[in-house]
Amino acid sequence: MRDQPSWRLPVGILALLAGLTVYGLLIARYVPDLIGHWPAWGQGPVYLALGVAWLLPLRRFLIWMETGRWG
Repeated sequence: MRDQPSWRLPVGILALLAGLTVYGLLIARYVPDLIGHWPAWGQGPVYLALGVAWLLPLRRFLIWMETGRWG
């Protein structure tokens, strides 16, 4: 338990929001050009995978926000 608030929490939340915004804009800008001509059953798994991919580095990032260590 910590007694005082950490600067990492608000900075981490802002960084997470900024990162997700950039990630979402990049996906929205470039992926439709690459797979827009595919049928819907082919596009669905790609968008599903890209929608879940941002979760992969999230665990270590949340650990850093809470403890200050990356692992």
